Amino acid sequence: MSRRVSRRRGKGKEVLPSYPENEEGDLPWDKQNQNQWLDWTMLPDDTVIQLFSCLNYRDRASLSSTCRTWRTLGTSPCLWQSLDLRAHNCDVNGADSLSSRCSSLQKLRFRGADSADAIINLRATNLKEICGDGCGKIVDATLSVIAARHEALESLQLGPEFCEKISSGAIKAIAKCCPKLRKLRLSGLRDVDEHALSGLAKHCKDLVDVGFIDCQNLDEVALGRITSIRFLSVAGISDMDWTAVSEHWTKLPNLIGLDVSRTFITPNAASRLLLSSKSLKVLCALNCTTIKEDANFPPNLKKGTLLLTLSSDIFKALASLFGNVLNKERDVLSYWRSSTDKDKNVDDIMTWVEWVMSHSLLRIAESNSQGLDNFWINQGAALLLNFLESSQDDVKEKAATGLATFVVTDDENTNIDGRRAEAVLSGGGISLLLNLARSWRDGFQSEAAKAIANLSVNPSVAKAVADQGGISLLASMARSMNRVVAEEAAGGLWNLSVGEEHKGVIAATGGIEALVGLIFKWPSGGDGVLERAAGALANLAADDKCSIEVAEVGGVHALVMLARNCKTEGVQEQAARALANMAAHGDTNHNNATVGLEAGSIEALVQLTRSPHEGVRQEAAGALWNLSFDDRNRESISTAGGIEALVALANSSSNASPSLQERAAGALWGLSVSEANSIAIGQEGGVAPLIALARSETEDVHETAAGALWNLAFNSGNALRIVEEGGVPTLVHLCSSSGSKMARFMAALALAYMFDRRIGEQSLVGSSSDNTSKSVNLDGSRRIALKHIEAFVLSFADSSMFHAASVSSAPAALSRITESARILEAGHLRCSGCEIGRFVTMLRNPSSVLKACAAFALLQFTMPGGRHAMHHVNLLQNAGASRILRGAAASTNAPLEAKIFAKIVLRNLEHHVSL
Repeated sequence: MSRRVSRRRGKGKEVLPSYPENEEGDLPWDKQNQNQWLDWTMLPDDTVIQLFSCLNYRDRASLSSTCRTWRTLGTSPCLWQSLDLRAHNCDVNGADSLSSRCSSLQKLRFRGADSADAIINLRATNLKEICGDGCGKIVDATLSVIAARHEALESLQLGPEFCEKISSGAIKAIAKCCPKLRKLRLSGLRDVDEHALSGLAKHCKDLVDVGFIDCQNLDEVALGRITSIRFLSVAGISDMDWTAVSEHWTKLPNLIGLDVSRTFITPNAASRLLLSSKSLKVLCALNCTTIKEDANFPPNLKKGTLLLTLSSDIFKALASLFGNVLNKERDVLSYWRSSTDKDKNVDDIMTWVEWVMSHSLLRIAESNSQGLDNFWINQGAALLLNFLESSQDDVKEKAATGLATFVVTDDENTNIDGRRAEAVLSGGGISLLLNLARSWRDGFQSEAAKAIANLSVNPSVAKAVADQGGISLLASMARSMNRVVAEEAAGGLWNLSVGEEHKGVIAATGGIEALVGLIFKWPSGGDGVLERAAGALANLAADDKCSIEVAEVGGVHALVMLARNCKTEGVQEQAARALANMAAHGDTNHNNATVGLEAGSIEALVQLTRSPHEGVRQEAAGALWNLSFDDRNRESISTAGGIEALVALANSSSNASPSLQERAAGALWGLSVSEANSIAIGQEGGVAPLIALARSETEDVHETAAGALWNLAFNSGNALRIVEEGGVPTLVHLCSSSGSKMARFMAALALAYMFDRRIGEQSLVGSSSDNTSKSVNLDGSRRIALKHIEAFVLSFADSSMFHAASVSSAPAALSRITESARILEAGHLRCSGCEIGRFVTMLRNPSSVLKACAAFALLQFTMPGGRHAMHHVNLLQNAGASRILRGAAASTNAPLEAKIFAKIVLRNLEHHVSL
C-alpha cells in the first residue's frame, strides 16, 4: 500500500518583480508604479488578523516575525483560542515559547506523552477542552497534574489509542480537580472502579457526556449512580454484566443516548433498556453480533425511540427525529446542519450520534470484519461521506480516516475493494475529500490525503482525482512542513503515478521536484515519507520523459543516498526500484550512465543484493541488470564485487520468487557480455546456479538463464563447465519445450557454441576451486544437442514456403519466411563483433545443423526494424560476411533451410545499406 522545493510556475502566469530592501529595511516606493504592487505591512489590522486566522500555527509564527506590527497582531487572543499541537514535537521549551500567547487558550489538541508533559507549561489557566491522541504512554501522575492545573476544564478526551497506563486513581483526581467537567471520554483503560465513578458522581454534577471506550473492566453498578449522564458510550467493552446494566442503567433519569457498539450485549438487556428506560431515545448498537443473530430482535420500539444497527436503515431512523419534513431520508444530516430553527434536544442527539458512529465505523473498518460488504456499500460509505461535512473537527477526521481504512481489504498487497471505492466515487466523495485536504488544518490535510491515496488504487477514482485537480493539490501538499501531511500526499502521488496518463500531469504540477525535495528534507527519521517518495519516483522513472526530469532535479543523488544510508527495507526496495527504472532507458536518454557515475551507486546496489529481504534483493539485482547494458557500468559492477554477489544471489534463489530469479540471472547475463566477466562468472561458480534457474517453470526465468548460459558458452572453459554441471539436458529441454521462443532460441545458440568443435571430443575438466576432476564424454551430448538444434531451426522452416523460395527466390516468398521465422524480442539482442564473427565462421562448419543454426541466428540479428539491426549489419560488413553468406546460399552441400536463411540475411544487408 514520500517530500520540498518551489513549484514550477505555469505558462502565461505573470511573475511579479522582487524589490531589494533599503538600508532601513523598508521596501522602496516607486510613485510611478505604486499601483503595480502592494506593501503588505500596510494592511489594516483586522485584515491581517483575518489572514492570520487562515494559516496554520507554524505559518502564523513565521509571519509574526515580519515586522513589529505583525508581531503584536500575531499574538491577538482571538487567534489563540484553539491550538492543535499534534503535528509538532512539543517539549517543555516549545511550550514555554508558546505560553505568552496562551492566556486566552480554551481548546487544546496534542499527541503523545511528551506533549502531555509539556502542555502544563503553557499556563493556559482558562483551558476548557483538552483532546489527546497517541496517549498510550501517559501515566496517572501526568494526567493528575494536567487536571490540577486546569480547574476550568469542561471536556477531556483521550484516545482512540488505548490508555493502558491510566488507572482509576487518575479519574478520581480529575473528579476532584475539575468540578465543571461536562464531557469525559477515555479509551482503553484497564480498570474503571467504583471509587473512580463515585468520585465523578460526587464532584462533577454537570457531567452529561461520558465515554469509557474499549476498556477492560467497568463497574456497571457504580456507573449507574452518575445521574447527570445524558449520553454514554461503552463501545468495545467485551466483558460486561448485562444483567446489572439492564437493572441499573434503566434508572438513569437523564440518559438520552447509549452506545453499546462492538459489545456482546444480550438481546434481553437491549430490549429492557429500550422498553424500560423512561428517558432513553437512542440505542446505538453497531456490529453487536449477539443481537444480530437473534431472530426475535428487535422488539416493538416505543414511539420516538431509535435503534441503530448495521442491519437497520440508519438514515431512516435519524430522519424520524424530524417528522415527515424530508423528501429524501439520506439528506437528514445536511438538513439538520442547515436548519436554522433547531430543537436543542434533537441537536444534542445528532451531535452525539455523529461522534459515536464515526468512532465505531472507524473501529469496525480497522478490524476488517467479514460479511459487511452490503452495509459499507449501501450505508457505510454514505455515512462517512456525510460525516466529512460535520461541524465537529474530530468527526471529520475520523470520517476521512474511515474512508481510507474501510476500502482496504489487504494492507500488505495494497488491495482495495472496488465496489466500496465506487460507492465513495458515486457519492461525490472525491470532491469532499479534496475540499477537506485544502483546509489549513494539518489533521484534515493528512487524513484526507490518506483517503485519496488509498482510493486512488482504483483507476476510476484516480481519474476523478486527476480530473478535479487532485494531482496539483497533492504536489503542493508534498511540500508541507508537516511530515505526516507530506507523507500522505506522497502516498497519493505514488498510487496515482501507477497510471501512465497521470505521470505527465504529476511532472507538470511540480510533483517530481517536490518528491525529490522530500528525500533531502527528511533523509533520516522519516521512513514512511521516504518510502512513499521513492516509490512514486520509481513509478515516474519508468516514463522516459519523467526519468529525465528526475535526474535534472537531483533525483539520482537522492535515490543513491537512500540506497546507501537508509536501513529500512521498504525504503531500500523502492530506492533500488527507482534506480532500476532510471537505468532502463539506455537507448533514449543518458540516465543509465548517470546512475552508474553517481558516487557509491553501484557499490550500494551490490550491497543490497545481500539484503535479508527478498524484495530488496530483487530490485537491486534488477537495477544492476539494467546498468550492465552500459560498458563502463559492467566493469564498475565487476570491480565492486558484483560478480561474486550476483553468483551468490543466484545460488540462494532456488526457492525465491520467479521475479528475483529472473533478475539475478538477468544481471549475470548482462555482465557476461564482457568476456573477462564471463570467465570470472565461470570461475566464481556461476554456471551451476544458472543451470538450476534454467530448470524453472517460469518462462521469464528461462530467457534470462538461457541468455546468460549462451554468453558463458562463448568461452570454451565455460562450455565445458556447462557440460560438467549437467547443463546439456537442461538446455536441450529448454530448446525443445520452453513456451518462450526467446528461451528456445538462446538455448539453441548456447548448444551451438558448445559443440562447434572448439572443445575436444574428450576432455578432462578440473574445477577452479578444488582439486577434483571429472571425465566428460562429449560425443553423446553433442549428438543430442545437434538433434534438438536441428528440430528447433526446422520448426521455423515451413516446407512449402521454403520450396517456393528455392525455386524462384521471389521477394514475397522470402518476406513470408522472414515473418514466420521472426522470434519475439530477438531484435533487442545486441551481439559483439566476436559473436557475429563466430556465427559467420559457423557457416563454414562441416555440420549442416550448425550451418543452418548460424544462418538462422544472423537472420534474427539483422531483421528489419530490430533495435540493433544496423549495428549487426556493420559488424557483418566489417567481417566480410557477404562473400561467405553468398557461398552458403549457393552451396550444394548446405541444407535448404541454411541456404534460404543465408539469402534472407543477404537481402537484409542490402536493405540496411540502402537506407
